[in-house]
Amino acid sequence: MLEQGTISIHTENIFPIIKKSLYSDHQIFLRELVSNAVDAIQKLKMVSRAGDYAGDIGEPEIEIAIDKDKKTLSISDNGIGMTADEVKKYINQVAFSSAEEFIHKYEGKSDQPIIGHFGLGFYSSFMVAQKVEIDTLSYQEGAQAVHWTCDGSPAFTLEESSRTTRGTTIILSLQGEEEEFLESARIKNLVKTYCDFLPVPIKLDGEVINKQKAPWRESPSNLTQEDYLEFYRYLYPFQEEPLLWVHLNTDYPFIINGILYFPKMRPDVDVTKGQIKLFCNQVFVSDNCEEIIPQFLMPMRGVIDSTDIPLNVSRSALQGDRTVKRIGDYIAKKVGDRLKELFRDNREQYISAWKDLGTFVKFGVLNDEKFKKQIEDIIVFRTTAKLTEKVAAETPVVEVQSSDGDAWQDVTPSPSSDSTPIAPYTTLKEYLERNKERNENRVFYSTDETTQTTYIELHKNQGLEVLFMDSFIDTHFINFLEREYQDVKFTRVDSDLDNTLLEQDKDKEIVDPKTNKTRSETIKELFEKSLNKPKLNIRTEALKSDDPHGTPPAIVLLPEILLRLREMSAMMQQGTAEFPEDHILLVNTAHPLIQNLANLNQGSIIQGDGESSTNQLVNLICQHVYDLALMSQKGFDAEGMKSFVERSNEVLTKLTEQASK
Repeated sequence: MLEQGTISIHTENIFPIIKKSLYSDHQIFLRELVSNAVDAIQKLKMVSRAGDYAGDIGEPEIEIAIDKDKKTLSISDNGIGMTADEVKKYINQVAFSSAEEFIHKYEGKSDQPIIGHFGLGFYSSFMVAQKVEIDTLSYQEGAQAVHWTCDGSPAFTLEESSRTTRGTTIILSLQGEEEEFLESARIKNLVKTYCDFLPVPIKLDGEVINKQKAPWRESPSNLTQEDYLEFYRYLYPFQEEPLLWVHLNTDYPFIINGILYFPKMRPDVDVTKGQIKLFCNQVFVSDNCEEIIPQFLMPMRGVIDSTDIPLNVSRSALQGDRTVKRIGDYIAKKVGDRLKELFRDNREQYISAWKDLGTFVKFGVLNDEKFKKQIEDIIVFRTTAKLTEKVAAETPVVEVQSSDGDAWQDVTPSPSSDSTPIAPYTTLKEYLERNKERNENRVFYSTDETTQTTYIELHKNQGLEVLFMDSFIDTHFINFLEREYQDVKFTRVDSDLDNTLLEQDKDKEIVDPKTNKTRSETIKELFEKSLNKPKLNIRTEALKSDDPHGTPPAIVLLPEILLRLREMSAMMQQGTAEFPEDHILLVNTAHPLIQNLANLNQGSIIQGDGESSTNQLVNLICQHVYDLALMSQKGFDAEGMKSFVERSNEVLTKLTEQASK
């Protein structure tokens, strides 16, 4: 026996053992041991390149073996190995960082990363094993193989070994409650989770079980569009193809490699949960980057690999880390750069992707001042203007940020000549410039194309351009736009009508000599009497149109402030807000229905019981016109809808009665 003693544990190196309590899953041990094995192989390559080893390093590999009879799991590598002195130094002195010392010695002699920065390292094996053995032979000429054994207590034994092959084998005698790690399927799953992209073949029962190639560490020029798509499919199976992606590959001001994808958004996606996987030197660390990525980029997917992100710290400490904050800002900037690049060079593709990108881009503008300044000029809105834009058939786009001069390389295949018409989109500045002569510094917008279609058509027919601000975030975003453009007035199409939409010839209306009232005044009194709603403000106007039949007989208007308060209230209550009693009913005196109604009212005869059947029909039609106008504002509750159906049936009944006479 070479030596017998106790492991040295001091105040300054006990923390890695304590830190194992940070992990809720014991499975992390396999990541640590395989990472150490990869380190050993990389170290051998480094000393060989430095001329300190003249032997054949052979084909690197890591072998995992399971012995169910002995209840052991072993991890073997053909790397650098250890001498007895190195075992004493690196194993017996807990948490002494051999990786750090080795890096300093061979700094600048290899571009291969050394992984050993996780903190737990070798001693994580005691989370699952009742006994751990190391059998190792150093690469050094004439070295003696040694065997180290420890049962989890400070006591250890170190003796000579009969091993003849260079490298190291770790043998774990598993605890009874940890025998799940004797199942091949379990080990394969763990390797796929944590070690799939490590650059060394990992074998189990002679079969290579890891992919080895990490696309984000490849030169972008070596990757095809299909490579990027295939990687996305591998990370996120059964998902739609991504819209576009950004390949990050830089070592300044941080070491960051990664591929970030813009996915198509689905209604069931929780945008508050991160989708980006965090790696460190190709070793999987976490399923999300919530503490690293700005919140508005949470919907993005892909991989970030960095050695500059501290791993063994609490979430709160990670959030407060200055370097992590700068990394987050850096990634946000690169995403902004990518969007600007696409808007400038391929606007059709940008617009095609906007339906999915728009919501979280706007969220970023609302929450990140730097990001806002970057992309505020490329925020687009669907518009009623007849623009001539077309979009190429959806082809994912990639641009790569390289380490050479921080320049962007476009490696996107040329789009096909086929194109598909899309709804036109415009920026706010383009809208204002296009409409400055007709309605300077005024923006007409719609929040619901379906329910507000009547109002939209009124504006379109008179040449007024309408923007659609109909995503759930736009309630907040309109307020933001008003702060940014303080000299611009934003008017929802159903809040009030521009004078352009109205006939301005009321003074020419004929006055009835019998009543000394104009037609408009008569119609207003008719609706006031029929509806009997003191808080309802009834206006009579003639809507301008070449075809009066194409305009509505009446519309309901709400002041802009009430519309916004109603939407905000509905959002907070998770439902539809109560329709306010104080609103405007604008009756269109140019519509044939309203004119016929006025004529019908004039010809009605009061009978002995006080009201003729014609009077009853007139009142019902007034109520029906009002009901139809309310529907476009979602002004009905359940009881209101019930009354509407009943009145509709009554109107139809009376009309058929008169027609059959």
